[in-house]
Amino acid sequence: MLYVSKRIRFSASHRLHNPLLGADENRRLFGECNHIHGHGHNYEVEVLVKGQPDSTTGMVMNLRELKEVLDREVLARADYSCLDAPEGLLGGRISTTENVAIAVWEAVAPHLPVGALHLVRVHESENNIVEYTGPDAI
Repeated sequence: MLYVSKRIRFSASHRLHNPLLGADENRRLFGECNHIHGHGHNYEVEVLVKGQPDSTTGMVMNLRELKEVLDREVLARADYSCLDAPEGLLGGRISTTENVAIAVWEAVAPHLPVGALHLVRVHESENNIVEYTGPDAI
């Protein structure tokens, strides 16, 4: 099995906040990340696809096609946005890095061959990284 990776970057703001909880509980759970005005990150997202090389092209997947999917399904919805917006990439979920990884998977997977998506890795910062291997792995 071969694994091929494509990396994209986007900048977005967010606020860690659960509307079902009170202000004190949100501050206790999320600390400074619950600031009323939010904060931002320069996210780095890696998408790994798996497969065998095509006998005609020698590629597991054409990276140009994967880039087009990422541009359309992730960057167009997340770059220079507020991740907390209900119409955005996260669709109203709490904007943790974990939920960003799940949302990227859900946005990209339907546009790839069945079973090709192997991993989504999201770097929120140099020290905070989340990996998601899909709903079947949970």
